[in-house]
Amino acid sequence: MNRAEVRARIEEIGIIPAVRVSSEHIARFAAEAVARGGIPIVEIEMTVPGATDVITYLVKHTPDMIVGAGSVYDVETARRCIATGAKFLTTDGLDLAIVEFANREDIAVWPAALTPTEIITAWKANPDFVKVFPCAHVGGEAYIRTLKKALMHVPLIAAGGVNQQTAHRFIVAGASALGVGADLIPDDALRLRQSERIRELAQRFRRFVIDARGQLAALRKSASSK
Repeated sequence: MNRAEVRARIEEIGIIPAVRVSSEHIARFAAEAVARGGIPIVEIEMTVPGATDVITYLVKHTPDMIVGAGSVYDVETARRCIATGAKFLTTDGLDLAIVEFANREDIAVWPAALTPTEIITAWKANPDFVKVFPCAHVGGEAYIRTLKKALMHVPLIAAGGVNQQTAHRFIVAGASALGVGADLIPDDALRLRQSERIRELAQRFRRFVIDARGQLAALRKSASSK
């Protein structure tokens, strides 16, 4: 799957599960559970012990899943992730060197940014999206809505505090996709190996996105007919 196809798949699904756990085994379990719930995308954070080994395993054993690397903190780490088969890279802050590296390698990438200045700077570096992180702590969906009024051309991923109560609202506010961690993959569900619970949560978040996009389309249709 090439960069354009990865970007299109992210836009289609609208949910990027972020796996930030304490072991390789738990990370594999979490990734496989969300895939069974209809989200064939996973972001393995570099804070996971043996993160690149997890990526290697998932790429080999779940070929229909788009596996990416999150919390990438330097170009050397980005290089190792791509070597293991990662199809996208994300950061927790604005690191233009990583974006430039991903562009040279033709790998999908979205850096994190928070302020309008950071978002504009990030977008000029030619990523696929810009991740607004941590968006829930600086105004939530109202902040995304305000950003989109001025930056309509920038596809934003809302991440950091997205949950079942806010997922729908973030999409209606203009987010292209959502980065979701513990609210999709709860710690206790991992501890108790509740794969069915994670699968149901994945399906629920997918419905939030689908319903919100339907509402957004209806609002736009109504506005255009006036």
